[in-house]
Amino acid sequence: MFQKKKIVWLLLLPGMAGILAFYIVPFVGGLYYSMMDGSFENTFVGFENYARILQNNMFLAGLKNTWILSLMCAPTIWLLAFLLAAMLKTLKERSTAFRNILLLPYLMPSSALLIIWLLIFDYGGVVNRLVVALGFDRVLWLEGSALRVPIVLLYIWKNLGFSVVLFSSALSAVHPSLYEFASLEGAGWWTQAFRITLPQILPTAFLVFVLAWVNAFKIFKEAYFIGGDYPAAEIYTLQHFMNNKFAKLDYQDVTTAAYLFALGVIALFALMYASKAVRAPET
Repeated sequence: MFQKKKIVWLLLLPGMAGILAFYIVPFVGGLYYSMMDGSFENTFVGFENYARILQNNMFLAGLKNTWILSLMCAPTIWLLAFLLAAMLKTLKERSTAFRNILLLPYLMPSSALLIIWLLIFDYGGVVNRLVVALGFDRVLWLEGSALRVPIVLLYIWKNLGFSVVLFSSALSAVHPSLYEFASLEGAGWWTQAFRITLPQILPTAFLVFVLAWVNAFKIFKEAYFIGGDYPAAEIYTLQHFMNNKFAKLDYQDVTTAAYLFALGVIALFALMYASKAVRAPET
């Protein structure tokens, strides 16, 4: 048994070495660097950089918009993915083609998706033609605060398929007898979905929500390509702030902003895991 354990550690060593070299060491080093003043002497200033960043209006605006976009995207994609997976389950073998169609945007390059989105939301694009057909005026979707709509929809379109696949995999493990008994008792589709399906796949549902929230923080790439370095105030995210500071070689501000944001994310996921642990014995 001892020999087997030694072999396991030997096999894990390359991966652990990569995590140590490319994640743990830079994380600790960046934390130390965020407490320096960035001068030639590189003097240690403690938490002065953190206090200064917390008074920066651009940082606060970027942090606020990042959380708002995440709150808009993550719950929406979780709910849509769950409902679509539950509906596709009723199609059985015929659902394969629909799953592949939903997963296609996740596999496509971001540049191709952005080109499609720019054409759809152009001033003379499909969306504005539908708006005119409904009797409303055209909207500049790619400018100002209206840019939030195509960015959120792009995120949902791109990441929905992957979440549906995860939900579908979990749904396949739910025993059909539960639905048969519920049907005999008169339970409808909505009742079965939220009273039977969701409790049975709760660990996967939690995983999908975590992944959706993590991916929501990556929305900067789409916002940057469409809106540029300094988009509308409602679209200016924390990643915009960090990218602009990095271009100006303000590395202290970049690292300080990153660790402040990481602290918030860690607190959020700690709260989510704690609530999951509390509910687990009840279920």
